Amino acid sequence: MALLNWKDEYSVNIKEIDDQHKKLVDMINELHEAMIQKKAKEVLGNVLSKLVSYTATHFANEERLMQGNGYPEFAEHKEKHEKMTAKVLALRKDWQAGKISLGIEVSQFLKDWLDKHILGTDKKYAPFLTSKGLK
Repeated sequence: MALLNWKDEYSVNIKEIDDQHKKLVDMINELHEAMIQKKAKEVLGNVLSKLVSYTATHFANEERLMQGNGYPEFAEHKEKHEKMTAKVLALRKDWQAGKISLGIEVSQFLKDWLDKHILGTDKKYAPFLTSKGLK
């Protein structure tokens, strides 16, 4: 059962970004499913690493689009990306060190973060970037 389902309200009306957000939703669901099924540590580690890596790729792409189009709140948005990246890297480090277990609270944290980030922060830049011709 999916933890997070894509909803039309998540769309920022920029296909490239929407496709990346959909992939992040799928990866969070994959991580959640692996946790529920109590998959081996190696499987969970692989899924978590893929999520961390893809999030970095997605953030870099968003930042490239915002900066390249002169988005006025670029610095603020980039700072939010940096804070989330630091949190996720710390989470992975703690998990690898055996300090925490990957449980439902981790899935819920990622779900809530993605939900709030798309509906809040990303929805703010969408009208600006679409006004620049991005679709």
